[in-house]
Amino acid sequence: MEKSKKYVVTLGRQFGCGARDIGQLIAKMLGIEYYDKELLLEAAKSSGVAPAIFEASDERTPKFFSSLWSFNLGYYSGTLFVNDQLDKEENVYQAQSQVILDLAEKGPCVIVGRSADYILRDKTNVISIFLHSSLEDRVQRIISRGDCKTKKAAKEMAIKQNKLRANYYNFYTDKHWGESESYDLSVDCSKIGAEATAKLICNYVKTRLSLMKEAE
Repeated sequence: MEKSKKYVVTLGRQFGCGARDIGQLIAKMLGIEYYDKELLLEAAKSSGVAPAIFEASDERTPKFFSSLWSFNLGYYSGTLFVNDQLDKEENVYQAQSQVILDLAEKGPCVIVGRSADYILRDKTNVISIFLHSSLEDRVQRIISRGDCKTKKAAKEMAIKQNKLRANYYNFYTDKHWGESESYDLSVDCSKIGAEATAKLICNYVKTRLSLMKEAE
């Protein structure tokens, strides 16, 4: 794959479907960068945004947490100034959006979650994917990675986290989280497993990029 060509694969995902593993496989197969929660937080920290702010509002609709807000949002060529008239969580969203835009400009990459597909909607060569899987598959994975000990707790966590992600996505975008028409491709990864899902998506990405190149 031509690494000099700027393109972004965005992954929306249900909680517990194994998107991190799949995203890392996609990045490895395509030979491009991978950005998940930790790397986005690191990028935010290097930009002068306290990681605690991102953690508190990560994929959450706006809520009040003023006790955490005690800094200016510094950014590369400019500064986002906080004042009483601006919504604090909105500033966090805008700051994170800028991080995503900056990462996309650096070169081809995979970005997981955080409405990256919408944030990059005006960019060319953005391919949006949504990953989902059966509730049983998600419950088993949630338990196996140690997030919960019982099936009941894992199911409750899966439902709660998906609701939070849906509310966040629907609040900040004009699309609907998880609905197939909101994405270029929707895949049930519990049907074929992580590696086969990653290969399927890579083949789709290569085909899309080839068609985009022909259309230029």
